[in-house]
Amino acid sequence: MILPQQNAIFSIANEATFLENALQIFRFQAKNCAVYKMYLSCLKANPQEIETLEAIPFLPIEFFKTHSVVSNNQNPEVIFTSSGTTGITTSRHLVTDVSWYQKSFRKGFERFYGDIKNYAFLALLPSYLERSGSSLIYMVEDLIAGTENPNSGFYLYNDEELYQKLIQLQQQKQPTVLIGVTFALLDFIEKHQINFPELILMETGGMKGRRKEMIREELHQTLCRGFGVPAIHSEYGMTELLSQAYSLGQGLFRCVPWMKVLIRDTNDPFTLLPNGKTGGINVIDLANINSCSFIATQDLGKIHENGAFEVLGRFDFSDIRGCNLLVG
Repeated sequence: MILPQQNAIFSIANEATFLENALQIFRFQAKNCAVYKMYLSCLKANPQEIETLEAIPFLPIEFFKTHSVVSNNQNPEVIFTSSGTTGITTSRHLVTDVSWYQKSFRKGFERFYGDIKNYAFLALLPSYLERSGSSLIYMVEDLIAGTENPNSGFYLYNDEELYQKLIQLQQQKQPTVLIGVTFALLDFIEKHQINFPELILMETGGMKGRRKEMIREELHQTLCRGFGVPAIHSEYGMTELLSQAYSLGQGLFRCVPWMKVLIRDTNDPFTLLPNGKTGGINVIDLANINSCSFIATQDLGKIHENGAFEVLGRFDFSDIRGCNLLVG
């Protein structure tokens, strides 16, 4: 079977082309990804009879904790791992060709924000920097290098230095992106207030156990006041995906053309819901060509009529219905 090449995936421009490539990848992974093949067999799903995106079974994301989710025999070039507290099993994404990830996040950022070389890119990601295997750190390191701007870089707990850098970049009228984990951004504005309306402030979500969780509206209002920005941008990505969706404000995310979100019924994981209904988020990520492109996440959300989707929380139980067919 001839698989789509990168230039075909990253130049998808319409629904028909997406469907064609998705079905091709689905049939390949149904045959070559051992855990997905077993899962489909348990469901008695015949890949050759599936002709629509809606009919494709999505692999519960829990399997990235218990199985090697790969669709070829190559050794992984990099292994991305999720964060987790002691004693918690973490996800492992074995990436056999990291160039798919590089091209996906580079083209994704460019699609939403333009050429990275135009920016200074600052990162306030202490919880991610303090562990190995973070796909977010891999992406941000590459974007920082891609700016070729000497002002770009990581910040750990040196908030005063970051504050001075932001003032300098604002005075220089330098387009700037600050990407930060939520608790670190809140810690920063407790010490330093800044009015930098031109700043693209991107929060990655999560308190990592460092602070009390806040509802999104309250969080974004607090960050807008603290940084003097009109909106908070967000990135929706995870260890198990090689693509990201972006929100330019109001918590409404849009996918890159090689990624799609569908919403499933929380009580029947094989039934999809119409726009406007809340359910579990299923992701099709065609950049995941060497692992599994069809993933049922543990996130709750809904798709709006304009095609943007919203993340509303997470399942409050660890094993999603339909996920226990192979786990053990």
